[in-house]
Amino acid sequence: MTEPPVLGTRALGRALLARQHLLARSAMTPAAMVRHLGGLQAQAVPQPPYLGLLSRLEGFTPDRLSALIEQREAVRIALHRGTIHLVTADDCLTLRPLVQPVLDQGLRAAYGKRLAGVDLPALADEARALLEERPLTFQRLGALLAGTRPDRDPAALAQAARCLLPLVQVPPRGVWGRSGAAAHTTAESWLGRPLDGAPSLDGLALRYLAAFGPATVADLQKWCGLSRLGAVLERLAPELVTFRDEHGRLLYDLPQAPRPDPAVPAPVRLLAPFDNLLLSHADRTRVLPEEYRPRVMTQNGLVLGALLVDGLVAGSWQLTEERTGGRAVLLRPFAALGRGDRRAAESEAERVLAFAGGGGAVRFEEAG
Repeated sequence: MTEPPVLGTRALGRALLARQHLLARSAMTPAAMVRHLGGLQAQAVPQPPYLGLLSRLEGFTPDRLSALIEQREAVRIALHRGTIHLVTADDCLTLRPLVQPVLDQGLRAAYGKRLAGVDLPALADEARALLEERPLTFQRLGALLAGTRPDRDPAALAQAARCLLPLVQVPPRGVWGRSGAAAHTTAESWLGRPLDGAPSLDGLALRYLAAFGPATVADLQKWCGLSRLGAVLERLAPELVTFRDEHGRLLYDLPQAPRPDPAVPAPVRLLAPFDNLLLSHADRTRVLPEEYRPRVMTQNGLVLGALLVDGLVAGSWQLTEERTGGRAVLLRPFAALGRGDRRAAESEAERVLAFAGGGGAVRFEEAG
């Protein structure tokens, strides 16, 4: 049997950037890009999904995503890794049932002892009735559920409802330029359709490879939070191609997916905070040098906006509010930038400022 060809780290990085539309911006609609990416991580409000699309789309403006949320064509819901993602309405109904084991595991780990003895099906039925009557914050939902369970922790009861039911956050949560508490209702009530009754793990794996491949089984599992997915990729193997990475690990991929020459130039880009580009592989070194990982993925769970130079994380950045009321982009390269890369980083920062409302300053916090 012929051994699969080897793909080096740079080749894997270029393939990932091509599929993420970070080598060249796309003319896709925002909805099409959100679907292609399998959603955008969105627990921080509201910037990350908007900035994630800005880095990938030509002509993108905040109102285009806000309209999708307000028109119920996109929703915010707990999905991959149990974290809030912004996804299309169709993907909400298909993906949410697939990640149920992730949410179950998270609930057991965090609240299992506090929920011991609780009739969870009855709790889910009661929570559904309350949430479909009107959207509620978890604080209010927990208080109402504790009204019939006075010996129970309201926060644990609310989190049980979050796990047991497909709960979406309703606008104005997540709408650019507006604010609001995270109020929830069920996906079925909000979208007027049931969850997918026969969602496919095979489809999930193929979607992942289209946006993040080539990838190992561990990479796929890291992205979605599910385990034991080796059998899925083995089942799909006849319609896939395989490679090895430099460490000998088996990589799966779609035959026609882009795998650019490693020498293809990669433009400077500003990744959004919590961008899934940095969160969706067990081995992130194709785009994130290990020595820089602690500088963009902090001990308290934050994932900073990242500066990409030649396809690799080379710094962090932040969109800040000035004391004078304006905005600024602060760029923090981890090593000195060449003149061309510095100009390109400044240009990308100016693009962010224009997107955020015009005006403002670009500042460099120099390496060292």
